[in-house]
Amino acid sequence: QVQLVESGGGLVQPGGSLRLSCAASGRTFSRDTMTWFRQAPGKEREFVASIGWGNSRIVYSEAVKGRFTISRDNAKNTMYLQMNSLNTEDTGVYYCAGRVGTLIVSAVRQSEQYPYWGQGTQVSVSS
Repeated sequence: QVQLVESGGGLVQPGGSLRLSCAASGRTFSRDTMTWFRQAPGKEREFVASIGWGNSRIVYSEAVKGRFTISRDNAKNTMYLQMNSLNTEDTGVYYCAGRVGTLIVSAVRQSEQYPYWGQGTQVSVSS
């Protein structure tokens, strides 16, 4: 019954924008650390951005810092990723992940720390 569902992916041109959503159900995720990962064809899965349960910690990868903005709305049990100035290297499947409580910065980037995952949403950046 516990579910994370991503949405908002699609095809955009370089320089364009997309807004991804991750909707949680089955229980409240208000006290969870929630994080975005992505994986491009032929590449390893990589950390994108994370937000703490109290909005007390926001962490971005160097690849997206300054272009992406992570946020959450606990009343809606939903996390968002606003992606601006997209380039072809942003192409991949974007996954939502959650974990109860807090994580130190080094651990928040590790996919094995998260017991809850969505199915992913495809983001394609191409001219």
